[in-house]
Amino acid sequence: MEQESAVASEFQCVVFKIGKEEYGVPITQVKEINRLSTTTKVPKSPMFVEGIINLRGQIIPIIDMKKRFDLTLSEYTGDARIIVIQVANNSFGIEVDSVSEVLRISSSNVEPAPQIACGIDSDYITGVAKVADRLLILLDLDSLLSDEEKAQLQKMSRESA
Repeated sequence: MEQESAVASEFQCVVFKIGKEEYGVPITQVKEINRLSTTTKVPKSPMFVEGIINLRGQIIPIIDMKKRFDLTLSEYTGDARIIVIQVANNSFGIEVDSVSEVLRISSSNVEPAPQIACGIDSDYITGVAKVADRLLILLDLDSLLSDEEKAQLQKMSRESA
């Protein structure tokens, strides 16, 4: 029984970088990870939406996380990736500088989200994980977009299909 509770208090997350900071998202919400590809711009889309891609017949909106978090914009390198995530009934991709690993994190190593973390609104953050000598900002993908923004992305996917 003791081993079962230890397993239950762990979770796996995909670790990626945006700028110099490391972030984590629950692996259960990650559908796949792809190389950065050219997006098709969509008129009147939110400023943080880079465009859309056709992923094996499915139209996926792509969010530039640097723009979403209002971080310093820089060119993406060959290490850049698109992480396709699922939030409720919405699939969308997030552009990140690199994806490094999948980590198993103990819930006991997670601190509550600080009010301000590297300039990012704390509404997007579920907590900060201490992993060896690193700190990972754990993102709340459900809060990443407002209901209105989710509806806009769904509309973009439908209209572009």
